[in-house]
Amino acid sequence: SQMPHGRMPLPSFWKMVEDTLQQSGAQLRTFCQTFETVAPTPATQPLNPAEERKVLSLVSKHGPEKLYQVTSNISGSKDLDLTLQRGQIVALLQSVDTKGNTSRWLVDAGGPRGFVPAGKLQPY
Repeated sequence: SQMPHGRMPLPSFWKMVEDTLQQSGAQLRTFCQTFETVAPTPATQPLNPAEERKVLSLVSKHGPEKLYQVTSNISGSKDLDLTLQRGQIVALLQSVDTKGNTSRWLVDAGGPRGFVPAGKLQPY
């Protein structure tokens, strides 16, 4: 009742809320489209000698078509999640987690194996 909208008739209030939500949704869609067109695609990171050896090992175990590069740092928060740095190379083992979720992939990080967000990987 202390808010300026507190004295509005209920239909007018809901109409105002609906209009505000539609306007916010349109702004969010515009922002997402702008972000997708403006954001640069992550560049392939150069590898240090130790990382090169790990990549060769992953290629020999899983094949080159299974290699992915981490596009941004990943901080594992659940059991079996991996914490990885941007630029690390991993091998895809399964493109689904144990519950059928396709947004979490099982990967081999050259030793530890675990789950990472699929959206933070790009083909190497």
